[in-house]
Amino acid sequence: MVDFDFARYVLERRGEVAVRAQTGTAYGFSGERKLRRTFIGTRPVTMAVEATTRLWNDKARDELLGSARLASDDQPRVWTAAKRAADALRITAPSVYVATPTFPVRLAALGTDDQPYVVIRSDVAEALSDRELVAALGHEFGHVQNGHVLYVTATHYLAHAAGFFVRWMVQPAMMALKAWTRRAEVTCDRAALLACRDVQVALTTMVKLEIGLDRGADFDVEGYLAAPPPEADKGIGSRIGQVGELFKSHPLLSKRIAALRLFADGALYVQVTGGDPAGRASTDDIDKQVADLLAVF
Repeated sequence: MVDFDFARYVLERRGEVAVRAQTGTAYGFSGERKLRRTFIGTRPVTMAVEATTRLWNDKARDELLGSARLASDDQPRVWTAAKRAADALRITAPSVYVATPTFPVRLAALGTDDQPYVVIRSDVAEALSDRELVAALGHEFGHVQNGHVLYVTATHYLAHAAGFFVRWMVQPAMMALKAWTRRAEVTCDRAALLACRDVQVALTTMVKLEIGLDRGADFDVEGYLAAPPPEADKGIGSRIGQVGELFKSHPLLSKRIAALRLFADGALYVQVTGGDPAGRASTDDIDKQVADLLAVF
């Protein structure tokens, strides 16, 4: 059995919790970790993270979670899915809250690395099948397992409460964090797959959450993959679209699908699911392909 988080476990057992910010799991996308190490000490990002921590501890946690319900208390379907996802990823399930449909995001991992919370809207939970719910929660647990939570929370508040931050740091911090979140999503898409152990379920869940719960079930994933990737067109329209990617917190859906397909064909996932990894691409080799795939220019 592959221990997804063994290196991190050893570090924490030695009391080196501070190292968590620069470590990841065996399935994590190396491009995410490299970028995190690059921006982690820059002043705009450092100030944003410090301000986010104060905001979260002072009032934001209570404001966001005040009307939500703990899944472990009265949402057995959600909590069952959470336990399945956590068991598959070999972590302890964090606190999972079910929020009203007015919650500002469909699904999120928020808080700090010491106190992470996963929040899912009730309408999202109801629209997903049991297996899709495992994949969706597995994605958010990937943020928890890889030490992403504080940066994801900072990105959320820079977007939704920019007035709280020093004005000059908002855009530099946002650009750095969005470049990172585009790569962090690749890691967490892998976590979703490892949680549900079904490529089609992981892809369908991704599509539902990306393009809308009402359209995802009928989305033609194979047809979407068969279409020319957006970067294949080198015209002016394509270049404008590529520039627009710089301001997005998620990669283009086509890129996420292709990146997850690469991982699903790789040695690590095949080994985890009981197959023979011989002749399959290593995670390092896959990461090189994914890095090229995610390149905006």
